[in-house]
Amino acid sequence: MSQQSNGEFRVGLVQMCSGRSVERNLAEASELVREAARQGARYVQTPEITTLMEMERQRLFAAVRPQEGNPAVAHFRALARELAIWLHVGSVGVLVGPEKLANRSLLIAPDGTVAAQMDKIHMFDVQLPGGESYRESRTYQPGDAAVLAELPWGTLGLTVCYDLRFPHLYRALAKGGAHFLAIPSAFTRQTGEAHWHTLLRARAIENGCFVFAAAQGGRHESGRETYGHSLVVSPWGEVLAEAGVHPGVIVADVKLSEVEEARRRIPSLQHDRPFSVVHAAALEAKEAS
Repeated sequence: MSQQSNGEFRVGLVQMCSGRSVERNLAEASELVREAARQGARYVQTPEITTLMEMERQRLFAAVRPQEGNPAVAHFRALARELAIWLHVGSVGVLVGPEKLANRSLLIAPDGTVAAQMDKIHMFDVQLPGGESYRESRTYQPGDAAVLAELPWGTLGLTVCYDLRFPHLYRALAKGGAHFLAIPSAFTRQTGEAHWHTLLRARAIENGCFVFAAAQGGRHESGRETYGHSLVVSPWGEVLAEAGVHPGVIVADVKLSEVEEARRRIPSLQHDRPFSVVHAAALEAKEAS
């Protein structure tokens, strides 16, 4: 029986420590993607901001290009075609205006066509303890669409990194038919140590979906430090494969039947009900009137 007909396939996640050279990042990503393919992965995912980790705005804008005619996108399209795999480039920065980029995730089919794309919806604007600060909205234009894409084995929901903290997004994707949730990321070490495993397992469990989360890991040339620990999580919340903190590849075998089984055991997707939020004081006032 073929992989397409029985819903079974091998997923490969590429963990990187992207630097300031697009060319070097492309070479390193390509080597790791090839390794995942050699290990039998038919769907391979790279992390958020695969092609460039740059914190300085001027240097960032000098290095990015629009998607049309983008050499990095063309490179990954050719690589997917050469290896005959579904290559999910976790995200790349693409120029969408004079002062704005999109943090764009690209799913490339085995024939080299871009089968789906989505722009990161939620901007990481935070001030962390210790002075670590991020303001993605200064540079990036947020997306406004949750995206589903058909793989030969089931339906994939596309998201990026900070989107992970918004559970209603994943509920909408699961309700829309997603069996697999893609969450390529560049979590900070600080937030990753506190929340990474918990959040990823929660998104898998509450939606009965596999989660594929390729991550950046290590100390980058730009000075940023990311958590690593790329994960494949089952619909029952089991960690099927986990990376450490260094660049590398992990693989796991995935069965669509496990999605059906998890949802049969706990059919919460069928039990959602509309409700309103009310304040107790308002109820008391209404009853007293």
